[in-house]
Amino acid sequence: MLRALFTAMVTALLVAAQMASAQTRPSSFADLADKFSPAVVNITTATTVAGNAGPNPIVPEGSPFEDFFREFQDRNRGENRPRRSSALGSGFVISEDGYVVTNNHVIESADEITIEFFNGTTLDAKVVGTDPKTDIALLKVEADAPLPFVSFGDSDTARVGDWVLAMGNPLGQGFSVSAGIVSARNRALSGTYDDYIQTDAAINRGNSGGPLFNMTGEVVGVNTAILSPNGGSIGIGFSMASNVVKRVVDQLKEYGETRRGWLGVRIQDITPDMAEAMGLKEAKGALVTDVPEGPAMEAGMAAGDVIIEFDGRRVDDTRGLVRQVGNTEVGKTVRVVVLREDAEKVLKVTLGRRETDEASAVPASAETTEDETPKEQELMGLTLSPVTDELVEKLELGANAEGLVVVDVDEMSDAYDKGLRAGDLITEAGQQKVSTFAELEARMQEARDAGRKSILLLVRRAGDPRFVALPVEEGTK
Repeated sequence: MLRALFTAMVTALLVAAQMASAQTRPSSFADLADKFSPAVVNITTATTVAGNAGPNPIVPEGSPFEDFFREFQDRNRGENRPRRSSALGSGFVISEDGYVVTNNHVIESADEITIEFFNGTTLDAKVVGTDPKTDIALLKVEADAPLPFVSFGDSDTARVGDWVLAMGNPLGQGFSVSAGIVSARNRALSGTYDDYIQTDAAINRGNSGGPLFNMTGEVVGVNTAILSPNGGSIGIGFSMASNVVKRVVDQLKEYGETRRGWLGVRIQDITPDMAEAMGLKEAKGALVTDVPEGPAMEAGMAAGDVIIEFDGRRVDDTRGLVRQVGNTEVGKTVRVVVLREDAEKVLKVTLGRRETDEASAVPASAETTEDETPKEQELMGLTLSPVTDELVEKLELGANAEGLVVVDVDEMSDAYDKGLRAGDLITEAGQQKVSTFAELEARMQEARDAGRKSILLLVRRAGDPRFVALPVEEGTK
């Protein structure tokens, strides 16, 4: 009797545990989609693009082909006039008075921005502010009634394995929902302020700027880019973490621009070999390689210092330090602890503003004159060129395009195998912006020096970003 009672109790507990486990796995996402889809929008942009300005054929006067070419030119004269180019993306409303969040690359260089809501209503939008460093833009629409909106959640609470929903306008097909899980956290793929959530929820072109929801309907990320060899989703998508986006949006709403703290140093990570050579117990901290004029120099910081603490928080690496500094109020005086000659030294630094002060700090290596800069150079199987007015017009890169243009790709190279083609724009390498051959070669050398076999490139095609890793080893395919 007792054995039977015990067996029944154990069975009941197992059933209860299985039921509880089943409840953590949603049987449907329909309720979430119904509730929050009215706040997710499709974004259509229009841009004026200069007409074709190619050379006209030279036909000798009196040639039998003279009339033919004159008729051909007359027929096609209209194609040389400026024309309108459109693009599609996604976004989401964050307040009832009409503030909309999307990606900067979705609306960059646009003359007109139209927001389409789930119910078919369309409204014109104006740009409040943009932040290219995190690829976030804030728009504003005016509506006759309060708009449905969604709220940001705490992205730091997202765990690997949590369910997430991506909503948006993939490939211009209209409103769509895809489900997946958080595949990884704290990805840093393209910029100094990146904090990406990686997800296997399907994200394609057109999803850019759309929200990534958790299961309580809070936005934990903004869908931004995919890692793909062919431009389509292969289950590796990246959403900028909401805790980064919230800070950017708050500043854009208040100032129309970002205002990040600036320390004024050039730094690099410490490798185990470097730590051993410097007598450090562990390979942590940020090694100061240069101190140009700025806040750090005024506070007495010097090249060779190892920053181990900033404003009361330990510094593990350069990425962490850059984010800590950027998130600190401009003008605040902070306590910075450095290691110098095996001893700790405390410095008090009054932070500048990165957006304005950094521009005045000219790198010592920026001494090459325009005439000394080669027009094209071959690296990693790519024939590259700096951005020129001619290429901007020809490839429709946008007036503010920066980077290196791919003008040709060796068909026997890894670059070709991974989908790079003429017309692509490389804007970053090794998590740093590049616009000259010297900068790209320096990033490649840094990767080699760090023992890495590949370097991660941020490649834009028609404004859409994706990441591609190419080998930097000498003599590789």
